[in-house]
Amino acid sequence: MQIGIYAGFMRKARRLCLLALLGANGATAAALPAGPAGEAATAPGQVRLGAEDAAALRGRGYTAALLMHTSSEFSRALCAGAGAVFKELGIKVVAQTDAEMDPKKQRSDLETVLALKPDIIVSLVIDPVSGAVAFRQALRQGAKLVFISNAPQGFRHGRDYAGIVTDDLPGMGAAAAKLLADSIGGSGEVAVIHHAANYFVTNQRDAAVRRELARYPAIRVVAAPGIANPNDGEVVAAAILTQHPRVKAIYAPWDLIAEGVTAALRAAGRRDVKVVTMDLGAANALDMVKRGNMAGIVSDMPYDMGRSLATMGALAMLGRPTPAFVTYAATPVTPANLAEQWPLALRRPAPAALRKALEARQ
Repeated sequence: MQIGIYAGFMRKARRLCLLALLGANGATAAALPAGPAGEAATAPGQVRLGAEDAAALRGRGYTAALLMHTSSEFSRALCAGAGAVFKELGIKVVAQTDAEMDPKKQRSDLETVLALKPDIIVSLVIDPVSGAVAFRQALRQGAKLVFISNAPQGFRHGRDYAGIVTDDLPGMGAAAAKLLADSIGGSGEVAVIHHAANYFVTNQRDAAVRRELARYPAIRVVAAPGIANPNDGEVVAAAILTQHPRVKAIYAPWDLIAEGVTAALRAAGRRDVKVVTMDLGAANALDMVKRGNMAGIVSDMPYDMGRSLATMGALAMLGRPTPAFVTYAATPVTPANLAEQWPLALRRPAPAALRKALEARQ
């Protein structure tokens, strides 16, 4: 893709980002789903920090830590968005961790980070039960907590944490189901891999995929295996192909699992089987553009989510009220809109290989 063309995409992305931050991202508070404890949803445009508030934070020596659940395009973009806000406010990010989807490692990461005494902690809690014990330590130390998608069990908004920022999770699942159905012409056998864990984000999305697929009378879900380790995607997909050789499409709960699924399909020579997943990732996007197995990806807005998380943490430092549950809309992505959605969601250019593949496809 020519630099001038890509710059045009970036300009359009910046305009669309502004609309999203103002709450014009296609979702209204009335239409948004409730949070894990039934919290009323708030559109992202409602999370604002005034000029006087920003001035009050600068020069105070506040610090923040970002405790991520995994390393991915989503995590990197979210941390970049949060980091940008913290930098604007003079809040130093003293730690950024990757728990590798392991609750024990996340607890160890937290204990290490607490030695640095951060004033604000942003995190996605992997296990709400064990996470409740771990994050109580942060509360006792006086840190302001802001969570991605779900909170530790028993934690109360306003008392224990500033708020939750997430996606329209049922909307993401419905969008994924439609992409899956469209990829096979609304008819045939499909497999729906679900995340085998008590995890609000994936539970909501996976359930919505099943609900939406039930609206297609000619589609039959022939397999719905659970997956706990995201690195097992290839093994799970290989078993699906063996047990259900007529399967036409597979849903994978997120990008890393989808990479394993497409690897299994390539190994089996099954270019005919389509895959749909969540969250933008370079490998899956490249496979999609090159007309591989990947049929579509549901993208959220991690950079902007990061900005909202940091803003909520800053408001909490000032004792300002913050919404309990902030929800961002998501976008189904195909090769037709990938060039625009990548910089919009991740706020950085697509990798060179992906840009080249998009240019070759035109």
